[in-house]
Amino acid sequence: MASSDYLNDIKEIKHLMNRSSRFISLSGLSGVMAGIYALIGAWFAKQELAKAALNKIDMRTGHYEATTSEVTFNLLLIATIVVVLAIVTGIFLTQRKAKKNNEKMLDKSAIKLLVNFLIPLITGGIFTLVILQRGLVGLVAPTTLIFYGLACVSASKFTYGHVKYLGFSNIILGLIATQYIGYGLYFWAIGFGIFHIVYGTWMYILLEQNTK
Repeated sequence: MASSDYLNDIKEIKHLMNRSSRFISLSGLSGVMAGIYALIGAWFAKQELAKAALNKIDMRTGHYEATTSEVTFNLLLIATIVVVLAIVTGIFLTQRKAKKNNEKMLDKSAIKLLVNFLIPLITGGIFTLVILQRGLVGLVAPTTLIFYGLACVSASKFTYGHVKYLGFSNIILGLIATQYIGYGLYFWAIGFGIFHIVYGTWMYILLEQNTK
């Protein structure tokens, strides 16, 4: 009996230590919703690129030239809407889960999580702008996937450890995408869309089972 109590005490201490050093209020549903937004955004982006291809065909290579300013603006608008929706939904669901877990939305562990996530992400964003400046549009999708994956791996130390698997998956996908320039939108939809839906669903089911 004493041995059982001792093991329970150890488990409780370990649980408290994990809660103090890791942010455990990330919602799997937010990942699912982010994936859905990404797939919808990818569909609209494909329509815009199709318009550009019809208007700007290079007869020698069969590839379309640079998109018009209107199409470029629409693509940026689509991307912005997707990101804003994902962030707002993520904040709402995370706040709801944090309240359920009696956690603060922005405690020390949450701040560490954000810092370690944003450093690779912002670095990747700046590098992507440099790529666009140089006209290397075909490398945008691989670059964003790789740096987003690095951000997930970096942040996984301060939340659920299996977030790193989402990161590794996107890094590998991004590296593969570098060999298939011109299909970036499809890789982008797989990484930010399908991977998020699969991972978010898996995380939600896993956490539900652990709380039962």
